[in-house]
Amino acid sequence: MSDREEIVSRVTTALNGRPSPVAIRNARKVDARGEQRGYWVVSDASGVIVASGTGEETFEHYCRAVGIDPADRNAVIDAEGRILTPGYVDIHAHGAWEKSFDDGSDGIDVARAGHAVHGTTRQVLSLITNPVDVICRNIRTVRAKMESGRPDILGCHLEGPFLALARKGAHDPECLKDPVPDIVDKMLEVSGADPASGGLGCIRQITIAPELPHGISAIRQFAAAGVVPAVGHCDADYETAKAGFDAGAGIMTHMFNAMNGLHHREPGPIPAAVEDPRVTIELINDGFHVQNPMVRLSFRFAPHRTAFVTDAMAATDCPDGAYKLGALDVNVVDGHARLVSNGAIAGSTLLLEVAVRRAVCELGFSPVDAVEAATLTPAKAFGFDKPNPVTGAPLGLIAPGYAADFNLADPADWTVEQVWCAGRKLR
Repeated sequence: MSDREEIVSRVTTALNGRPSPVAIRNARKVDARGEQRGYWVVSDASGVIVASGTGEETFEHYCRAVGIDPADRNAVIDAEGRILTPGYVDIHAHGAWEKSFDDGSDGIDVARAGHAVHGTTRQVLSLITNPVDVICRNIRTVRAKMESGRPDILGCHLEGPFLALARKGAHDPECLKDPVPDIVDKMLEVSGADPASGGLGCIRQITIAPELPHGISAIRQFAAAGVVPAVGHCDADYETAKAGFDAGAGIMTHMFNAMNGLHHREPGPIPAAVEDPRVTIELINDGFHVQNPMVRLSFRFAPHRTAFVTDAMAATDCPDGAYKLGALDVNVVDGHARLVSNGAIAGSTLLLEVAVRRAVCELGFSPVDAVEAATLTPAKAFGFDKPNPVTGAPLGLIAPGYAADFNLADPADWTVEQVWCAGRKLR
């Protein structure tokens, strides 16, 4: 068995297992509420934080309350000044370690392990454009994984087939569709959604070009079923994008990429997202999809609403070479993925760990802002920053009542060294 096979087996077993109490002391806590040194956190056997703060006496009290001996060095994690963050939340990624989230249950296990060991404790699994029956099969697979009790899988994101041909990027043009009500109904049905009763299915997000003939009506239809539609892969003007957000779209899919850009006489969809406080804006902070000046600009004009995403494909954390994106051939050179057929950018090989590192170490962002973009902001896009039926405990902060999702990282370069998801040790 290879090292990666062993890691996949260990991570998958942990995620399918039960949580344990966790106690971490002497950390440099960084989350959206700020930064504190000498920090500790304690979670219980349900995978929820019971207390956090500073002060040794209080720490020892809460250790005993969850059944941990505060003097037991094997039971208490001494962070020794390492950075403690909430687990990273990636709401747009397609795969890693040579597998995509379209590759069945085993493929999901491999790709999730590839992201989990780098600190991405929760993930929305993005599914690529395919024939509708294949998409529906892949939705069912995600639904089954969630129903098995996996806490790390937040649902799926359908990036297609309702995209503009002119802005398709690396999506198969033969599979693009107008989102007519019958197809939307079929997708919602296989997801387990029940709009009549308010029951949520496993589809969290769907990217739609609002200018398509049924684009706006589909946004309303998905939103009514509890899905968060996203405006993206579109050729929409400002007014049409604004209509999409008013119809219920709450996300902009990887801003700047696969859409008409900013122009002083043709504003396009980006200003519509920026000026709407309801909208979470995805951003691929790899310096390739979006160059550094535009990354800095996005944080200035949409503070606390910019979510780092990876759009990571199967080649993530792998050597350069030949890969697949759906049925399409991709070549990765210097870590950059492009279609063999036309040279179009074909997703990324980014990890959220790297996106946070770039923000702090290269772009000079405050650690608080960088961590917020990888934790609380993406959680907010789906209401996961509050108690909810999908995650139970909220995500995105180191605070009592929140999920026991923790990363311990090297303060020198932000490399993630230890990871917990809902009280389950993944690394």
